[in-house]
Amino acid sequence: MVELVETIAKELVENPDAVVVTHREEGNTLIIEVKADPNDLGRIIGKEGRIAKAIRTVVKAAAIKDGVKVVVDIMQ
Repeated sequence: MVELVETIAKELVENPDAVVVTHREEGNTLIIEVKADPNDLGRIIGKEGRIAKAIRTVVKAAAIKDGVKVVVDIMQ
C-alpha cells in the first residue's frame, strides 16, 4: 500500500524528491502519511479534495484483499 501511495503522489507533484511517505500500524489499521513540498500539496489534495479522496478510494480498494483498514493522511 505504501508503495502505491508513494507512486501516485510522486507522479502528481513537480518536485517528486520532496515527497516522503511513511507508515505505522495501530492494531488492524495501517496509517499512511504523505508529506510533500508545501507548493505541491495542492496538487496532491486537488480541488475540494477530489484527488486526495481518489487516492484514499484506490488504496482502500487495494487493501480489501488484505483485510486491513487503511487511512491516508496528507501532512503539511
